[in-house]
Amino acid sequence: MEQYTLNDLEKLTGIRADTIRIWEYRYSIVTPRRTETNRRWYTGDDLRKLINISILNRYGTRISEIATLPVDILESRTEELVKGKNDPGLFTDSLVKAITEYNEEAVNEILLRASIKLGFEKTFTNVVFPFLKKVGVLWHTGSVNIGSEHFISNIFRQRLIAAIDSLTPSKSGNGMKLLMFLPENEYHELGLLWYAYIAQSLGNRVIYLGQSTPLSAVAEVSTSWKPEMIITGTLSGKPLDDPDKFVRDLKASFPESRILLSGFLADVAEKTGLVEVHPCRSETELRKHLGNRK
Repeated sequence: MEQYTLNDLEKLTGIRADTIRIWEYRYSIVTPRRTETNRRWYTGDDLRKLINISILNRYGTRISEIATLPVDILESRTEELVKGKNDPGLFTDSLVKAITEYNEEAVNEILLRASIKLGFEKTFTNVVFPFLKKVGVLWHTGSVNIGSEHFISNIFRQRLIAAIDSLTPSKSGNGMKLLMFLPENEYHELGLLWYAYIAQSLGNRVIYLGQSTPLSAVAEVSTSWKPEMIITGTLSGKPLDDPDKFVRDLKASFPESRILLSGFLADVAEKTGLVEVHPCRSETELRKHLGNRK
């Protein structure tokens, strides 16, 4: 059974923990279970109910009225409200609900509606990545399990790959030659796939090697590809025994290429101070580098 702490609910719903406790006392909107040490915990049904309550309350329905609604009416009213809005936050909330139910059809429907109303790029920048940030802490603490992470990440991955495949390859020769990869033991690739999409949408040519790629394999590909820019990164420092050595070895292997490092390695890039080794913490920084050829 899914188990969420009061702190988890605050992070996932945006409702302050003390407000949830007040609503419990006044309106009995949810009934927490208790651990053997008397700490509150909540179910997935509690989480989904609170997300619906948060959405309706945010758009003007009083909590006293919401508390009287049967669960099915609460759900249907929330769905109707969400369908008529372009608010990225509502799409994010809907994704949180869908992931707790492993509802792939719902996830795809949310992404489709968001893409129609916001466009593909804004769907990822304003909906998907805020969603991943919201639940990321819970994945690392174990409040949201690894199965949920793989379930939702694979859907987003499929969307990005399809979007990249739909781009028209650059034939002008004006774009940069980029090589992208993740170091060995790093498997979180959504951020790098997004960078690949952005780079190709701007007319650059990209070879994407993907997850857990040995540096020797990267060097082998580059002998014929000769990339002007190499982009890599890690979500944390765990995949690398010595991050500083990895960055120095990378630069030594590709002395003529500009190197962009994202995630945890962005901080390492700043500390090393190596020439043409740059942190890249955002899409904005990526675009600046892509527009600034050597």
